[in-house]
Amino acid sequence: MKYQVRKKAIILLEDGTIFYGKVVGNKDGSAVGEVCFNTGMTGYQEIFTDPSYFGQLMVTTNAHIGNYGTNEGENESDKAKIAGLICKNFSYTQSRPAADRTLQEFLDESDIFAISDVDTRALVTYIRENGAMNAIISTDVDNIDGLKKELEKVPNMKGLELASKVSAKEPYFYGDENAKFRIAALDVGIKRNILRNLAKRDAYVKVFPYDATYEEMKEWNPDGYFLSNGPGDPQPLESAISVTKQIIENNHPLFGICLGHQIIALANGIETYKMHHGHRGINHPVKNLVTGKGEITSQNHGFSVDKEQTENHQDVEVTHICLNDGTVGGLAMKSKNVFSVQYHPEASPGPHDASYLFDEFIERIQKGKA
Repeated sequence: MKYQVRKKAIILLEDGTIFYGKVVGNKDGSAVGEVCFNTGMTGYQEIFTDPSYFGQLMVTTNAHIGNYGTNEGENESDKAKIAGLICKNFSYTQSRPAADRTLQEFLDESDIFAISDVDTRALVTYIRENGAMNAIISTDVDNIDGLKKELEKVPNMKGLELASKVSAKEPYFYGDENAKFRIAALDVGIKRNILRNLAKRDAYVKVFPYDATYEEMKEWNPDGYFLSNGPGDPQPLESAISVTKQIIENNHPLFGICLGHQIIALANGIETYKMHHGHRGINHPVKNLVTGKGEITSQNHGFSVDKEQTENHQDVEVTHICLNDGTVGGLAMKSKNVFSVQYHPEASPGPHDASYLFDEFIERIQKGKA
């Protein structure tokens, strides 16, 4: 291990509960955000660079983090987006030939504060029992009162708009401009692997900022529209909801993932709500109610679509169910060419059970062009 003497660190939850650890590296620092956990055994780089985690302190449940380093080609965005990292054992060295840097170097480049040597099993159990909440991690272990005051300034995730913090500032293109299909994607926190999956299916994608208008997107004359994943509460995204309503009214092919799924629900008058502690992992079981088949899925969301309102909606049907708790895993409109899922078909952490959804989107676009 690179550092023999490491500074003590603290995790202070908003309800006053305290956990202890040690700082990764040897520098003083603090980080604040909503504390959440991911149960994935691998894929920490993809998790840390996922824009959907913006504003959150990530607790990794796998005992060892950093052992295979990082590789630039595996980023889901330009840099790490988590607010901070909490783990059990942090590896300062890596043993993968394909890695181009250690995890510590990677986190330092993104200015991410991290602590390790934490009893993560106890912390995750506490979150599961008491719910996700704001927290602060810090080396200022003897200033509890000061940390409490700093933590009080952190806004609650419920009602918090974060898409503007991670969205592209200007439109950009992805894929082959001579591709068969043109897709307009609204970026409220889009992952790169979503773009890769669309491009792999002969689509040329124009990615628009979160506040783009329907007219701006339509002017490009796309064959289909896509609503991305992203962080924060979907309800404050009035512009995106308005754009979605216009896309639906004009019956364009539309596919939404995660936050995009929630935006489609809101555009149909279906409410969303903040979950107790959310779904974050790479082995969540989902049942496709259309085919009757089960899927092993990657999930990352702290908000969900109201199931009762979805089932009672005259023009919307539940297409997928999350089997762990019965929440809505996917929906489709009966009279429009619109569908969405709450999970991440692009993630494919081993199982590729859900990748068919991108094929379905292309099929819907083809039918729309016929």
